[in-house]
Amino acid sequence: MVAMIVVLVVVLAVVWLFWGGRNKLVRLNVNVDEAQAQISTQLQRRFDLIPNLVETVKGYAKHEQETFDKVTEARNAIGNALKNSDPASVTEAEKQYQSARLAINAVAENYPDLKANQNFLALQEELTSTENKVAFARQAYNDSVRNLNIGIQVFPTSLIAGMFGFHKREMFEVENVAAKEAPKVQF
Repeated sequence: MVAMIVVLVVVLAVVWLFWGGRNKLVRLNVNVDEAQAQISTQLQRRFDLIPNLVETVKGYAKHEQETFDKVTEARNAIGNALKNSDPASVTEAEKQYQSARLAINAVAENYPDLKANQNFLALQEELTSTENKVAFARQAYNDSVRNLNIGIQVFPTSLIAGMFGFHKREMFEVENVAAKEAPKVQF
């Protein structure tokens, strides 16, 4: 009788660990998906907002048309990448956008009147705010990926991960080579 109780307790403990481990991995996986969706949300926010702000500033800074066109092109590239859900395209579009954003800052340094204009200041502030939100969303995603990857690799959930097809996810990384170089602005 005692042996049967011990076996029952062991079986219940194994089932409890199995069930709890699987649920933990499911929660971690959902967190990664949610964080990935938040990145898309912030990129979509950028896609929708920045052109309106750029158009406002364009009215004041017609001589900077080319710089603002680059921002618009970069925004469109991000929009297309989001539609295709291709991480490589998003990464490339991010590089293009960062380069255009740096060019706007260079324009501000070369034209003090433009820099002092309220529309341009609002654009710069919104760009900074938007970039902070995108960076925060990326960080949250990477934190979620880290937690999932740890959950998949530690015992006993590593056994459960293999049984149910949970797999490691890649961190979101953008190699911004353009940010390391001074932007080239020509008029």
